[in-house]
Parts: sequence; structure tokens; C-alpha cells
Amino acid sequence: MKKMNMRKKEAIHGLLFVSPWIIGFLVFTLYPICSSLYYSLCDYQVIKEPVFIGLGNYKALFQDKTFLKALSNTVYMVIFGVPITTFIAVAVSIILNNKKLKYTGPFRVIFFIPTLVPTVVACLLWIWVMQPETGIVNRLLGYIGIQGPGWLSSMFWSKPALIIMMVWTCGNAIIIYLAGLQDIPDSLYESAALDGAGFFRQTMSVTIPLLRSTILYNVVTLIIAVFQWFAEPYIMTSGGPDNQTMFYSLYLYQNAFSYFKMGYASAMAWILLLIALAIILVLFKVFRFGESDY
Repeated sequence: MKKMNMRKKEAIHGLLFVSPWIIGFLVFTLYPICSSLYYSLCDYQVIKEPVFIGLGNYKALFQDKTFLKALSNTVYMVIFGVPITTFIAVAVSIILNNKKLKYTGPFRVIFFIPTLVPTVVACLLWIWVMQPETGIVNRLLGYIGIQGPGWLSSMFWSKPALIIMMVWTCGNAIIIYLAGLQDIPDSLYESAALDGAGFFRQTMSVTIPLLRSTILYNVVTLIIAVFQWFAEPYIMTSGGPDNQTMFYSLYLYQNAFSYFKMGYASAMAWILLLIALAIILVLFKVFRFGESDY
């Protein structure tokens, strides 16, 4: 009986200590999630009572040209921006991890510094850098005889301009890749070298396979970040020109807080969750399938 009483007391004490987190989770996480699911099935405009309309919001979304454009823009960034950023981050980290090179420390700091710049400041900086007439990028292109585009005001170059900015802020990923590279035993590279493998072959047969889990982590987090991309297009282009940089989260924000179509925005949020979940599940299967070869 004494043991039972002691266990009950310990359980009560444990629940008391955990209760702030439980209350916070129920009030600030679980309740908003359940409310969002309910509102996604309603015509809810904040100032009026929600009216249940079933799947009406979901049907309306796929007839909304702006929604489809925002979705295609986001998919564009996932298809092009994520692989380009990942490739550059991996390549830079492999170069910086080369023990034969000197003074790699300062370069690691240089690549990491952009991640410390506040988002608003970074956006204002890139607006200035990509100015058509006075921007540094077009001036440098002018020195080699190339007339630079309007970048952020261009129908074609606005999304590539944002990809360049994405690459500029990949310092966190580089640091994580460097940590993963340092966990790879040098003996594997020595064995590969004895078998006649050069730098490229060592990279493809040793580095990339053993860095697979790190690449998966960074790719997944980058895809999630792209689906949540808001500040950059909001500050730099406001979704223009002609919705070329209207990304998913920006349009969701507009529906929720500019048009007060909260039910519509909630439906967008749940579609975003399903799309992101599907992409991530596919990535996990692809990376697990590749592991069977090694």
C-alpha cells in the first residue's frame, strides 16, 4: 500500500511539473489545429459566425487562379531552388572540409554570416543589390558586356532572383554538412585512394552515401521553409510582378488577414500540410531506397 501511495504521489508530482507544457499544448497547439480544421469546412469571415459549407472552400481553391499560381510558384522553388541550394551547400562544405586547404576557417565564417542578418535587413539589401540601373549585380554584368535584367520586376527573372538570395542564406546548411563530413572516417578515403579512386570518385562513392542522412535532413527543412516563405516575397515584391512571386504562405496570409477569409485560409493551410507531408514521405522512401545500394 505504501508503494502504491508513493507511486500515486510521484505520478501527481510528475503531472504537476508537466502541467504547464500540457496546458500550453492544449491551448496554443491542439485547440488552434482543431479550430483550423473546423473553419476550413466553414464560410468564416471573422466578423460573422462561421457557416458550415463542407468541402466548399477546398473546391473553390482549385478554381482560384491565384491559388493555382501561388502553388505553382512554390513548386517551382521546390523543384529548382531546393536542388540548386543543396548542391551548392554540399559542394562548398566538401571544399571547406578539405584538410589540404589553408585558411578555411575565415571562409566558414563568411558563409555563415548571412544567416545572422535579420530577414528584413537582408531583403532591403537584396532589393538594393538587384536594382536594374544601380544594383551591384547588373553593374558587374555590365563589366563583361551583359545587360542585366530587371530581376525583381521581371516576369522571368523574379523567381531566379529569390533563388540567388536563398543560396546566399544557406550558411546553416553548410555548417550542418561540415559536421556530417567530419563524422566520416579518414580510413575510408585512404582505402578508396589505395584502390585508385580520385577526388570525384571518392566524393560519389564515399562522401555522398555517408552524408545521405544529413542531406535528407537539410532538404526536408529547406522544403518546409520554402512552403512557409513569406517575409522575402512580401517585402521584396509583394507577390508581383503579375503574381510571379506570389508564394503559398503569402497568399494564405492575404486571405486570412487582408480579405478576412479565415475559412478559405484554413483550407489552404490543410492542403499545404498534406502536400508537404506527401513530398517528405516520398523523400524518405527515396533516400531509404538509395541506402540499400551501400
